[in-house]
Amino acid sequence: MNQRDPSLPLSRDAVDDPVALAADAHADAPAAPPQASAPATVRAMGQPHFHESARAQVAGSAHYIDDLPEVKGTLYAAPILSTVAHGALNGVDTTAAAALPGVRGVVLAQDVPGDKLLAAFAHDEPVFATDTVQHVGQVIGLVVAESVMQARRAARAVQLDITPLPAILSVQEALKAQSFVLPPVFVRRGDAAQGLAQSAHRLQGAFEVGGQEHFYLEGQIAYALPLEQRQWWIYSSTQHPGEVQHWVAHALGIDNHAVKVECRRMGGGFGGKETQAGHLAVWAAVAANKLGRPVKLRLDRDDDFMVTGKRHPFAYEYDVGFDDAGRITGLKLQMAANCGFSADLSGPVADRAVFHADNAYYLSDVEIASYRCKTNTQSHTAFRGFGGPQGVIVIEAILGDIARALGRDAHDVRMANLYGKNAGEGRNITHYQMTVEDNILHALLPQLEQSADYRRRQADIAAWNAQQPVLKRGMAITPVKFGISFTATLFNQAGALVHVYTDGSVQVNHGGTEMGQGLHTKVAQIVADELGVPLHRVLVTASDTSKVPNASATAASSGTDLNGRAAQFAARNVRDNIASFVCGLDGCGAGAIRFEGGQVISPKKVRRFEDVVKEAYANRIQLWSDGFYRTPKIHYDKTTLTGRPFYYFAYGAACSEVVIDTLTGESRVLRVDILHDVGHSINPAIDIGQIEGGFVQGMGWLTTEQLVWNDKGYLSTHAPSTYKIPATGDIPAHFKVELWPEANREDNVGGSKAVGEPPFMLAISVYEALRNAVAAGRAGKVATEPVVLTAPATAENVLRALGRL
Repeated sequence: MNQRDPSLPLSRDAVDDPVALAADAHADAPAAPPQASAPATVRAMGQPHFHESARAQVAGSAHYIDDLPEVKGTLYAAPILSTVAHGALNGVDTTAAAALPGVRGVVLAQDVPGDKLLAAFAHDEPVFATDTVQHVGQVIGLVVAESVMQARRAARAVQLDITPLPAILSVQEALKAQSFVLPPVFVRRGDAAQGLAQSAHRLQGAFEVGGQEHFYLEGQIAYALPLEQRQWWIYSSTQHPGEVQHWVAHALGIDNHAVKVECRRMGGGFGGKETQAGHLAVWAAVAANKLGRPVKLRLDRDDDFMVTGKRHPFAYEYDVGFDDAGRITGLKLQMAANCGFSADLSGPVADRAVFHADNAYYLSDVEIASYRCKTNTQSHTAFRGFGGPQGVIVIEAILGDIARALGRDAHDVRMANLYGKNAGEGRNITHYQMTVEDNILHALLPQLEQSADYRRRQADIAAWNAQQPVLKRGMAITPVKFGISFTATLFNQAGALVHVYTDGSVQVNHGGTEMGQGLHTKVAQIVADELGVPLHRVLVTASDTSKVPNASATAASSGTDLNGRAAQFAARNVRDNIASFVCGLDGCGAGAIRFEGGQVISPKKVRRFEDVVKEAYANRIQLWSDGFYRTPKIHYDKTTLTGRPFYYFAYGAACSEVVIDTLTGESRVLRVDILHDVGHSINPAIDIGQIEGGFVQGMGWLTTEQLVWNDKGYLSTHAPSTYKIPATGDIPAHFKVELWPEANREDNVGGSKAVGEPPFMLAISVYEALRNAVAAGRAGKVATEPVVLTAPATAENVLRALGRL
């Protein structure tokens, strides 16, 4: 059989050829000693297996929370929402609502038996609004009724007495008023002022990027069931069951151990269910506590928009100095995040934006000011990339403007600014004092440049733009260097349980959650290989706080890194127990026992795995174990924002080509070529799907997904009719994804790298391509002038950048 060269990237075509993938997986493996009765083995890891729920989802038999059978007596809640952006809450008149058919009660702040503030990091957000309201859509209370529609109709009948107060609705207003949810943060390296003063060239600029609605297919939902002796069972569509457990216990005034939170799967999360799923669970639990009956709370799409936070909008101002090659010699950067009315996760989001303001580039003399602005809007929260995209886009925009100012190709300017190839070169220390040890971009970027035919196509685009008066094209290559780990070091830990039953089947439970990203599938593959059993013999069960306690959120792209490794360790413990038993039977060392192809192989005998398990059980051998993993090497001082917050970096690059209509502002993405680094892929089909999905979601953030608050603080774009996510028609005709073949240089599970968030930032290539197209279409503008294009690049914003509005 001809083997694919493992030094070459893996393309989507190879995903359809499991034989080729199996060959790759074993290309460098040492030959095993001959075993006449041992079967040829294909490992589960490295193969493009179906998502574990794919068939059930297609058949409509995969259960989400609203599909679960309801307990007799279940009631339904609907939120009472503020209609004012900022005001004094004088009273709540529930008389009309209470008189409507089916209404069983109204729940307000005074009904919270525990702390009236949520157990959030900053402890600055009320369970229900009390004396003041802070944004349009803030939840003041609930109406609980016998049906969903009865509850929703009654919630709208509640009369609110609110005296409006001055509202802060923009970052600029917040900066002027010094309105912050958390203190500003400043990071400095070298002498930015001196670097600017001594620069051969200098450029100033300012621009903004908007927020983004998560638009998960399954909206926010929780189902709270009171049990005996003040115990609770909470079904929550959450990325962080442990936090939901803590929040519910805190609000009810009980111990964490009395609350069990379960989540089999989410219909999408994207960060929007990391903290904010906790709100729904607390509200439902408080209502159930008051009424003594199970309560389900599911937000409809409009209310979900109005209640929940988004990606943080950012505003930037920069002053950059550079040499004739475009290499940055000094930078002063101000980043102001619109955090909404409370801190939520804004601190670490803004921190990660600071960490990623370098993206892939060495900044010798830099000064960054990060402002966490308090406004009277929804409290913005985690979203795929967690501040990383807002950091990466600003340095990419700066480099694009530098290239324009010098009349150079932006790709060459980016290459000139890259971190060094090796750790000892002196250009490998980040502005937060972490050494970049694994920079592969010096090899990856030229390979993408060649495979995407970048130079020839740039020449063709220049010729096209010279001849076409209306349609203008643009192209850009942008890289990503994304740090993998929670920046809060304590969250970089995970636990898992592996149970082997006497029939040889295996059950796994771990602290991560499944939101469609394939975490359970990858964990099952890891455990199957560790025990040498077929993948179909491994079942991963619902995330459950009563099985794995204190689990971190499934976030920061670390779900497989943490939970996969913990599950691997648990499976290894069971395997070692079985191996010790078998070596006693056969008089050999435990290291000579192999687990492959559903068999346990010793130098003397080959046995079926299930037979060995039965015999081990009969001899009272432990067939279950826990596993625990904590990420090594990381440390971080949150007061100075210095240290090694990340275990490793994931890299990638995209080349995107676009066209704009200079008369209407409309745009289209014509072609995308991606070369992305996932290490040794555990599941290439899932990883390529994540890359494609992340890119398209990032493309939506930067092109069509515009959040518009009016001058009263009301979110006007609160439904699919006004808020536009990318659809099938937005996918470019040419959309090519290849995987970089090198394994993770750090000791990560299977040699893999995280894949959830990094591809999102590859879509910044679309934004830069659009700016290049705008530059080609501007009338009466000097070619070297910066292009100010507010993101998302809607038709209106493109026309503004062209100078036509």
